[in-house]
Amino acid sequence: MKLKKARNNYMIRKFEPPFLGLNPKSMMYGDELLDLAIYADQLAEEYDIGVTFTAPFVDLANIISKTSNLFVNAQYMDGIYPGRGMGYVLPASLKNIGVDGVILNHAEKLMTVTDLVKAVKIAKELGLHTSICCDSVEEASLLAHLHPTTMICEPTSLIGTGTTSSPEYRLLTRKAVHDVDPNILISQGASIKNGNDVYNAIKDGSDSGGGSSGIFMVDNPKAVILDMAKAVKQAKADFYLNGKRKD
Repeated sequence: MKLKKARNNYMIRKFEPPFLGLNPKSMMYGDELLDLAIYADQLAEEYDIGVTFTAPFVDLANIISKTSNLFVNAQYMDGIYPGRGMGYVLPASLKNIGVDGVILNHAEKLMTVTDLVKAVKIAKELGLHTSICCDSVEEASLLAHLHPTTMICEPTSLIGTGTTSSPEYRLLTRKAVHDVDPNILISQGASIKNGNDVYNAIKDGSDSGGGSSGIFMVDNPKAVILDMAKAVKQAKADFYLNGKRKD
């Protein structure tokens, strides 16, 4: 299944779980990051999996222009329309260059509920996928009422520690979200660093696996991305049928 681009319009691109999520934050940029994006793009086609690639704002357009299969995400955006907004991230400008989605409320870029509601509303109007981050089970339940594409469930205390969230946390957050909206995809994050972590996250109910520092702060990021892509492919065979979980 080769994923086709639908850039620069107001149609939202569809993809099936499970998927691999890659987020360099500000650890990497420029040509070095582009090289990894192209590599991940090739793996997405070779392994027939969805791959989201979240990049710094200045690198987004270049990555989009040189890849065909990635779902390219912005790390953040503000809930504003064209007009006043000096220094803000304009959603319409992200859509204009072909961005597919946006990460909102990350632990390193927290948002007020008011601002989050505005951003989600505009993202949906533009046809951007929304991935909302949450910390606790209670927060997962609350923010699920915004009906994003994906809820990224990760305890803030575990981010960057090398310790992944427990199976109990994964079960409870998945239930909390799906009690509100069973169509929301679940991404379990925090300190996922290899293919085994990715596979276990999906086994425990996540619709994706991937990481940040566990990929982009190591000596050989391509080896880690390959390991994770293979894990997603295997998890897809073991736990999914026609884009739906077998359970």
